[in-house]
Amino acid sequence: MGFKCGIVGLPNVGKSTLFNALTQTAAAQAANYPFCTIEPNVGDVAVPDPRLDDLVAIAGSKEIIPTRITFVDIAGIVRGASKGEGLGNQFLANIREVDAIAHVVRCFEDGDITHVEGKIDPLADIETIETELMLADLDSLEKRVNALEKKAKTGDKEAKEQLDLIQRCLTLLHEGKPARLVERKSEEERAFLMLNLLTSKPVLYVCNVEEASAHEGNGFSARVMEHAKKEGARAVVVSAQIESEIAIMALEDQKDYLDAVGLDEPGLNRVIRAGYELLDLVTYFTVGPKEARAWTIVKGTKAPAAAGVIHTDFEKGFIRSETIAYADYVAHKGEAGAREAGKFRLEGKDYIVADGDVLHFRFNN
Repeated sequence: MGFKCGIVGLPNVGKSTLFNALTQTAAAQAANYPFCTIEPNVGDVAVPDPRLDDLVAIAGSKEIIPTRITFVDIAGIVRGASKGEGLGNQFLANIREVDAIAHVVRCFEDGDITHVEGKIDPLADIETIETELMLADLDSLEKRVNALEKKAKTGDKEAKEQLDLIQRCLTLLHEGKPARLVERKSEEERAFLMLNLLTSKPVLYVCNVEEASAHEGNGFSARVMEHAKKEGARAVVVSAQIESEIAIMALEDQKDYLDAVGLDEPGLNRVIRAGYELLDLVTYFTVGPKEARAWTIVKGTKAPAAAGVIHTDFEKGFIRSETIAYADYVAHKGEAGAREAGKFRLEGKDYIVADGDVLHFRFNN
């Protein structure tokens, strides 16, 4: 199950530097984790999760396999991209293929690095890209209206419902607001996703700051944080320059460097985790002497579908899941201790898998 987060941004905001640091980090991880580079602009990165280390320490697993998220470096956007300016068409097509957007915003001053708009204004940068995406969505939706109106007049119920949803999206877009903010019922979610709108994608703002502000951010990043809070998005602060230096260091040197710059962990870890959370994903674990492995599912997934992530046969023949919460597994030093403490549970087909569950599935072949 692949989850893609597209990295976007104006030229010279640090987008490529950040992506290169991600892929270098991924290459370094390859010594311990399965890793593949699909294309030059696509990289799979392990999601940092210290819980896996705890599970391995208890179970003595020979191999550790974390869950992953894919980052896609999308061509830089310029004003007019929605009309095909620059690499506009390629940019828009690539965004349609990702599940979420990591929007890199320049939050630093540097006279040696020019800004495409001639000034440092992160909120204006955000508006430029959001405007291009909204214009593309407006164009896409308006082209569908006439045909739907004709079908709706014939009494077509589905056409009426889709037209109503589109009209609500158009109203919001005309107000300069992204489609993801449209009010909708849970039963409309599938129809909304089928519209495949660029501004329907959840957004993570990555505030690229100078090295001195990597720990707490600066005035520019504070404005982005406030903006993200107002629209229900996420935001993280990183210094792409620091990340690019960390990515090429030996692991034993990274901690000293992080201590020197006042960081507890690489900023990329926060970006990766935030991207994972942005997609509303959770993790469950399978643990044994051979391997300890993390598996990715969407929050709210029931046990049979969670089992299907491992193999479709697990879902088809699902009987039950043997379940231990992560905290109970650790507190009681593994499966045997959890059983003795009464923390080992048998869950059926309606069980919603919780983040951190340690599972073993029983199924019919």
